[in-house]
Amino acid sequence: MAATRVLKVETDRPEKGTIKTAADILLQGGLVAFPTETVYGLGACYDNRDAVRRLSAVKNRPENKPFTVHIAAIGMVQKIGGVISPVALRLADAFWPGPLTLIMAGREQGSTIGFRFPDNEIAKALIEMTGPLVVPSANRSGNPSPKNAADVLRDLDGVIDLVLDGGPAALGLESTVIDVSAGAWRLVRQGAVPVTCIRETTGQG
Repeated sequence: MAATRVLKVETDRPEKGTIKTAADILLQGGLVAFPTETVYGLGACYDNRDAVRRLSAVKNRPENKPFTVHIAAIGMVQKIGGVISPVALRLADAFWPGPLTLIMAGREQGSTIGFRFPDNEIAKALIEMTGPLVVPSANRSGNPSPKNAADVLRDLDGVIDLVLDGGPAALGLESTVIDVSAGAWRLVRQGAVPVTCIRETTGQG
């Protein structure tokens, strides 16, 4: 593959034509890196298995290791099979859009799906055009998570299709991951949302 294309985009008011260019690439099975408020993510369309397999290969990550699904409306959770428990709904109401990933039960017995609703206008505009995206951080597994477009290119230039350069990620810190699939919550990864805020919101220690 040739050098990865880079398109500049305003974070607060993303230009619709630029977002559509990125959305078209994703809908055709491509991989696009874009900013969120935490770090830069690397997106593939949720319902395109070939794109998701390519994403796993680019990340150098086992195909059976699940990715988080990024959404732009809470209704997308149920559309793709997530079960919103009372605890999940309380946390979503408090922290979405924002730097919180919620692992919810799936409709199939024993299955789980991780969801995040990013608080970034570029990310939201893109997902509104494409539907849910599978989005890990835009780096090779084991390397530092990228905080800007240059970090993405350092790892992935020539192996992904496009980078939307919206400047530095606002937080530069990954999302907090909470598992709510069993009813109560369980901390999986500490990130931008403090655990004290999770306790206060849920009323559970």
